[in-house]
Amino acid sequence: MERTLAIIKPDAVAKRHTGKILEKIEAAGFRLAAMRLMSLSQRDAEGFYAVHRERPFFGSLTAFMSSGPCVVMVLEAPDAIRKWRALMGATDPAKAEAGTIRKEFAESIERNATHGSDAPETAAAEIGYFFAGMELV
Repeated sequence: MERTLAIIKPDAVAKRHTGKILEKIEAAGFRLAAMRLMSLSQRDAEGFYAVHRERPFFGSLTAFMSSGPCVVMVLEAPDAIRKWRALMGATDPAKAEAGTIRKEFAESIERNATHGSDAPETAAAEIGYFFAGMELV
């Protein structure tokens, strides 16, 4: 089994897509190991996305991620990282395949409904950013 961090971003929460996205997650065979509804401060978002600090989109990304509540989760499944990234779809919803979360629920490349870890090392760091070991079931 592998774990990955998943976030339902503020745009999808505001549009009340959380339940539909959770249904897709469960239908795809993921097990929820942890889940929390939270609002990130600007500082929290900057810390989480620190790897992108020098990128031109850093300011707009962190402002967006701190603009409203999001759902932060740890998903577990065999090959969870690859499987979750496939279910999310391409970062740009215009390029995402039909049936993916981003194709169905994202507005744009910046307001793209979900986040997912891209590698086992990233997943471990991202999970640790939001959840203490005892919070994982």
